[in-house]
Amino acid sequence: MSRTAAARTAPTGGDGAEPAGETRTALRICPLCEATCGLTLTIEGTRVVSARGDRDDVFSRGFICPKGASFGELDADPDRLRTPLVRKDGELRDATWAEAFDAIAARIRPLIEEHGANAVGVVLGNPNVHTMAGALYPPVLLSVLRSRNLFTASTLDQMPKHVSSGLLFGDAVAIPVPDLDRTDHLLLLGANPLESNGSLCTAADFPGKLKALRRRGGTLTVIDPRRTRTAQLADRHVPIRPGTDALLLAALTHVLFEERLTDLGRLADHVEHLRDVEAAVAEFTPEAVAAACDMDAGEIRTIARELAAAPTAAVYGRIGSCTVEYGTLANWLVDVLNVLTGNLDRPGGALFPLSATAPAPRPAGPGRGFALGRWTSRVSELPEAKSELPMAVLAEEIDTPGEGRIRALISIAANPVLSAPDGDRLDRALEQLDFMVSVDPYLNETSRHADVVLPPPPPSQSSHFDFAFNAFAVHNQARYTPAAVPLEEGRIDECEIHARLVLAVGGMHGAPPEAVDDMVIEKALTKAVAEAHSPVHGQDVKELTAQLSGRTGPERRLDMMLRTGPYDLTLDKLLENPHGVDLGPLQPRVPEVLRTRSGRIELLPGPIADDLPRLRSALDERPAALVLVGRRHLRSNNSWLHNVPALNGGSNRCTLQIHPDDAARLGLHDGEQVRIAADGGQVEAPVEITDTVRTGVVSLPHGWGHSRPGVRMSVAASRPGVNVNQLLDGSRLDPLSGTAVLNGFPVELNATR
Repeated sequence: MSRTAAARTAPTGGDGAEPAGETRTALRICPLCEATCGLTLTIEGTRVVSARGDRDDVFSRGFICPKGASFGELDADPDRLRTPLVRKDGELRDATWAEAFDAIAARIRPLIEEHGANAVGVVLGNPNVHTMAGALYPPVLLSVLRSRNLFTASTLDQMPKHVSSGLLFGDAVAIPVPDLDRTDHLLLLGANPLESNGSLCTAADFPGKLKALRRRGGTLTVIDPRRTRTAQLADRHVPIRPGTDALLLAALTHVLFEERLTDLGRLADHVEHLRDVEAAVAEFTPEAVAAACDMDAGEIRTIARELAAAPTAAVYGRIGSCTVEYGTLANWLVDVLNVLTGNLDRPGGALFPLSATAPAPRPAGPGRGFALGRWTSRVSELPEAKSELPMAVLAEEIDTPGEGRIRALISIAANPVLSAPDGDRLDRALEQLDFMVSVDPYLNETSRHADVVLPPPPPSQSSHFDFAFNAFAVHNQARYTPAAVPLEEGRIDECEIHARLVLAVGGMHGAPPEAVDDMVIEKALTKAVAEAHSPVHGQDVKELTAQLSGRTGPERRLDMMLRTGPYDLTLDKLLENPHGVDLGPLQPRVPEVLRTRSGRIELLPGPIADDLPRLRSALDERPAALVLVGRRHLRSNNSWLHNVPALNGGSNRCTLQIHPDDAARLGLHDGEQVRIAADGGQVEAPVEITDTVRTGVVSLPHGWGHSRPGVRMSVAASRPGVNVNQLLDGSRLDPLSGTAVLNGFPVELNATR
């Protein structure tokens, strides 16, 4: 039976007061964005009273942004849940941890036994990659569930980069990053690192690195329809028409071939299909794409020539080139340009990081390759990518009747009601679930639907190691910070929450949580000792297990990954070096990093070639009169920092930015309410007239819309804003990656007066 929406009220919690005590300092890696800066926390008793940059941190060297400075305020947020919640008689009520996991075990396993593994869906949100627990345990959860219904924030963000890397290099997480400290020329598309601090390019003090590039005589070119803070710093800012990045990149590629400017350097012996790429971009001349991009053909040729002539250069595209109609093609072309100019895999170009917890590199040679579409979604039959289905189809997979529909959902650090297209439909669909579990510190727009809410402790009470972001870092390093504050009475560690969740859904409810870690360690070491290239090859698994240090299961797993990784590292060594261990600048890794079936860079993969006719047809399309793009603010990270007073204010506002000429044409005035309409619906927001957006473009930030009943986020609710994704119905997707088109879609505006 589906649940009813009756009497859904939130319980009251404690007042969040912390006892006073002795003042001390502790180190903590910041978990609030991808920069992963080292912080020095000042702590009174068990309360974090201030945060400053750790000047001795080997990676960030004292850099801090407003998010990091607000660490204490976030940590002590009185709206954070302190006990589990379990739904009884239609209401979420405080419960014990035992009651919470008993309820999960009692409901999930019977649903799987009756309807199969795919009856349970899993949603993983962005904050998972900011915690140890989110990196270590969801893969184990998925292995015991064996459900194909996995949805993550990747298909609302960076999946095109994963797909293009998988097709080019055979590994979806082999993502080259710009060598910011050594490059002479940087071409940025759809990226605003002065606000985002970097993305899929982990770089503490990204702004400082761009300024250093300029000081040493380097060149910065920014392609963006908005004159962002990053664009203001650039030598050249090109206000391209949104959604046409792939056309521009194809034209740049065409110029390199046409003018014989290609020089692959040491990659020449590791690349296939070079001439096929030349033929594929033959139609994309600068003159052919100029009108669509709203650029001058001569400027396109100049950008290509400068890129080719630079001593070293890197092309870097981010969310503005991902969440568009041709996202995968754009990301493919980013690396095609890096290859053609000889800048892929060389210092000063774009290099592949080597994380301390990555498996030890294997000898170069053919791999398994990367496949798309191994299965499809049930309703719209959209293909999987990297074992994930598009987040845009989650609602229909729940609310469409029939065999195989999702009946239970496990949501971990996710808020798709705000982050996915058509949140209203998903909001209604969640009501139809038979059971839902949410691991979240807040009762937000999504977790309010759960039958069980498992709240992790504040970040000061959790240890930290960046498993995900070190794989995208612009400098190899390793840092570990134990919990800065003892676990508060009544809470359990976030890793233990995840481990108990694995046991509850995997039919092992009641087993000790360390059993999960022991199982993972045994399996991983058994595999490692069998691999000839492993540093523990041929050794005894039991002896290796006994050598592992660490007070907890997660620490022992970290120690194991360090010992079997590419460097001579252990957990003890990281503990002896609390500011981190510098592992040196990025180094060339081709061909070792390649996992394609050919063992080479496959420059024109089949799925890319098959999708190019769609891009060619864009040359003849008439552009929409007005399109919408999102925007990022330095004080924000999606929807999960809007409840921090220090971060929810000032210029961090949910306004519709519009160019003065467009405002005059439409008769709009600064500050008045305007109705914005698109495929999926309409919202209203105040007008902000500014020449920082180009004509024909309006901008509305994502992550807002905190106005639904039952949400317990008081600060966010006081300035709710509107949910930009409600303008979308989920039908606009990049077909190769399943990523929702969140930028560059047509809108209509009407004043509400």
